Amino acid sequence: MQPRHSFWPWILVAVLVAAAAAWLFRDNIAALWPAAAPSPAAVAPPPAAAAPTTPDTPAAAATPPPIQHPIDAAEAADAAIPALAASDDAAWSALSALAGGDAPLALLLRDHLIQRLVTMVDNLTQRRVTARSLALKQVPGELQVSTDASGASVIADANAQRYAPYVEAFTRADPGTAVAAYRRFYPLFQQAYVELGYPQGYFNDRLVQVIDHLLQTPTPTAPLAVEVDPVRGKYRFVDPALESLSIGQKALLRMGPTQAAAVKAQLRAVREALTRT
Repeated sequence: MQPRHSFWPWILVAVLVAAAAAWLFRDNIAALWPAAAPSPAAVAPPPAAAAPTTPDTPAAAATPPPIQHPIDAAEAADAAIPALAASDDAAWSALSALAGGDAPLALLLRDHLIQRLVTMVDNLTQRRVTARSLALKQVPGELQVSTDASGASVIADANAQRYAPYVEAFTRADPGTAVAAYRRFYPLFQQAYVELGYPQGYFNDRLVQVIDHLLQTPTPTAPLAVEVDPVRGKYRFVDPALESLSIGQKALLRMGPTQAAAVKAQLRAVREALTRT
């Protein structure tokens, strides 16, 4: 039997990929939108009132939705992984070893790492997020804006350089290796999702849904015009249709076209690996 710690580099490959993706969105979220009131995806909803019953009409048990993309139980049965509540120190140590030190991990919030990543993934389809739903600190620097020929403020091409290292980290990861590790250690991700407030939810299905949502992000054909919200003091898209998109889709819009295309290609590869039977 292999020692307990020997399995951790594998799960941290998956966490590293998730963290690289989260880095991309964390910077975009902070630059365009302030924290908002808690959304249903960020806070567990209160239990609904039970319907009146009589001895002759017992309450029907809630039926969970069918699982669309199941994880093979045999692949997710590694007894060597620690309990979710005790995973932070081991996760950080192994991730630091993989990253070659703590410096590349400076943006990560160290406590409840897996739980934070699961929460952040779940919130990428929302229009607003709360501080508790973010897995990382803000990337230093400000949104880079330039002026086009008409005098309008647009997202500058130079803005893409601020998170180029994170795009590279995300896109160069091998999808098959990362997903294999994710499948092996799926119970930690599933437990975090249940504890988020989805007792009958299935995180792998939610992950695929979020990927599909991100892949539906429109592809801009010209620099995107932005303006400062006079109330919030944050940049917003001038086009109402773009401003109404989710935080995840807005994040992809703010990347350079080449970066967004590379991220989408990697998301497709990850999706294919996630849904392969």
